Amino acid sequence: MPEQVERTDPEGVDFGWVMQVTFVVTILVGAPLVAVLSLGTELPTWGARAEFAIRVGAVVWFLTAASAFGYAKKYQD
Repeated sequence: MPEQVERTDPEGVDFGWVMQVTFVVTILVGAPLVAVLSLGTELPTWGARAEFAIRVGAVVWFLTAASAFGYAKKYQD
């Protein structure tokens, strides 16, 4: 059996966990939120639709990342 090559022991916040949670939650929350918010907005072209999705998605991503980091910081071992 080969020896284990890598091993991590993160000090402080586990940024891998924060990135994974941010990715998953942003998709689960962001996609429906963009869809619902787009219902009340006039988006005549594909460019306008893409720009709208990017703008709303960026806000969702930032808030999710900050929340995940805050949670990880509060409950770190």
